[in-house]
Amino acid sequence: MRVERGEIEGVLLFAPTPHRDQRGLFTRTFDAAVAAGAGLSPESFIQDSQSRSRRGTVRGLHGRRGRGEAKLVRCARGAIYDVLVDARPGSATFGRRMAVRLDDEAFVTLYVPPGLLHGFQALTEPADTCYRIDREHDPAEDLAVRYDDPDLKVAWPLPPTGISDRDLAAGPWAELLPRLSKSLGG
Repeated sequence: MRVERGEIEGVLLFAPTPHRDQRGLFTRTFDAAVAAGAGLSPESFIQDSQSRSRRGTVRGLHGRRGRGEAKLVRCARGAIYDVLVDARPGSATFGRRMAVRLDDEAFVTLYVPPGLLHGFQALTEPADTCYRIDREHDPAEDLAVRYDDPDLKVAWPLPPTGISDRDLAAGPWAELLPRLSKSLGG
């Protein structure tokens, strides 16, 4: 399994080597030793979740107050366009956006460190996204920025559809900026 650094400070991409033959394929989607070698604490990931999205659906951009939340994200079925925004005021990459395609061909797992906003768009019908998270979910700590924020200018590859009421009601990046030092972990 190859480990690559992302364009945002602390972001990692874990790229396995799927073994393919006439039966199909086999691949490792998580390896505690590789994660530890990359500086992560594998035992800290306490919750696994999965979402299924229709093509065009946008989920996010979401973050967490307090200590934030670290995630390992992969697409188990189909493909997604995954977007990160660095919302850590002290980070060298603060405000930077990064996007990566995750799919069921390359099986890359994206490590999202605490303090980043995260969202994705389903590129296929359907797309199953799996998350391994290092904290229990507390809805009182949720933050969101609108998927179509004019300052962030995320270029979603498809026309956005299937957006939740919560995401449609999310505020702009400019309103979150003054609160960031008190809001997001990192």
